[in-house]
Amino acid sequence: MEVERVRLAGVRKAYRRRGEVLAGVDLELAPASPVVVVGGNGTGKSTLLRIAAGAAAPTVGRVTGRPRVVGFLPGRVPASARMPARAYLRHLAAVHGAPRAAAEREVRTLLDDLGFSGDLDAPVAQLSTGNVQKVGLAQALGCGAGLLVLDEPWSGLDAAAAAALDRRLAAAAARSALLVADHTGRAAALPDAAVFRLAGGVLARETAAPRQVPHTLVELRCPGDPAETLRGLPAVHESWLGPGSVTVRVPADRGDGLLAAALARGCSVLDVRREDRCS
Repeated sequence: MEVERVRLAGVRKAYRRRGEVLAGVDLELAPASPVVVVGGNGTGKSTLLRIAAGAAAPTVGRVTGRPRVVGFLPGRVPASARMPARAYLRHLAAVHGAPRAAAEREVRTLLDDLGFSGDLDAPVAQLSTGNVQKVGLAQALGCGAGLLVLDEPWSGLDAAAAAALDRRLAAAAARSALLVADHTGRAAALPDAAVFRLAGGVLARETAAPRQVPHTLVELRCPGDPAETLRGLPAVHESWLGPGSVTVRVPADRGDGLLAAALARGCSVLDVRREDRCS
């Protein structure tokens, strides 16, 4: 499969309430040259990825060379999360025009590699955070895409699944253009990866390797309003809701305090794992 170079030229994006989040981005994507985007929360990384994937339009500028099939992993569970996982995967394979039998074999192999342990006939919304991520990765990587656009693909994965994804992406990047938003530092280790930082709407090439800072991810099931629970937990840098749970990210040296506070509020601890976060 020969993939044309994908070019973003003068891409700007403005929202009525947020103002301009992308201020003239120029970027080229090609096989064997993975592009990694880093930056703080709210800097526009997800917006940039959505535009590159064709899921959103720029206010100004253009994207050329985008192939017919794009494998896109969004940053949030899609609205179709009420669908059974198997039906969701079949639906997206059909949207991508992939032959059903071949697509199902590839998706099953991907899920096995990533250690999927959920029920494919259960609604996506009922799966654990890690299994939801694995379903999202399977649909993006299993469609034979000429362009892969992945928003935080290692988020929610355990160590074994993260290592399996490293291998998969290294192989995929050799034949497909790859654009990744990543805070873990793992994408920067892909062969020939170029790292860009997005800040103030401007994308600039990084000249030094991003520094990794140890964090702890804690998945909790808590009574009552999740927003109220989060306000009572110390040192939370980021949080996101999963099916029946909330996951928080805290500096590793404050993990014990977070766990004590969560238990005091009546929360159950579902998972605790370390993450080396890129800063």
